[in-house]
Amino acid sequence: MSAILPPAERLWWKHPLDRVEGTWIVIALIWCLTMFAMMVGWHIYGKQNLSTETYRTTPEQYSKKAQAMVDKYTVRTETDQKIPVVAPPAGSDVYLTARLWSFWPILELQNNKTYRLHLTSMDYNHGFSLQPVNINIQIVPGFEHVINITPNKAGTYTVLCNEFCGIGHHTMVSRIYVK
Repeated sequence: MSAILPPAERLWWKHPLDRVEGTWIVIALIWCLTMFAMMVGWHIYGKQNLSTETYRTTPEQYSKKAQAMVDKYTVRTETDQKIPVVAPPAGSDVYLTARLWSFWPILELQNNKTYRLHLTSMDYNHGFSLQPVNINIQIVPGFEHVINITPNKAGTYTVLCNEFCGIGHHTMVSRIYVK
């Protein structure tokens, strides 16, 4: 037999399995089923995965809702680009928009109050990574992702795009203030 020449018998799946090969296949199958069960358990009982609602939307529909929130709750602007900082009341719907290469607006939330955070992208896939609490969500254009959040510690949190979105990806950084 040679590695250069094709095997004489091409129907390799008709050959009997060696005992060691069969053992490794069974171990791999058991491990896959165990990990699948653990992922379901982590989602139900753990705090690793967020349960989100997702709706289809268009950039025009989402922009109207986000702009209405910004018009109603803006308290100041920050950065050279004059990005609005909004402070919506507790229990309200909060809209955060991702587009090349920024998040808009900056949010100012109250500690221990619950909000419905709506996320969407206007152009490409982006990531929403809230640090240091390590919340990660992929933001997809045409879909509005809704997360119920309750900040439980005051401070300034960093929002990063963790999905490569082009040449300005490294500048796609924002913040959320919790008062």
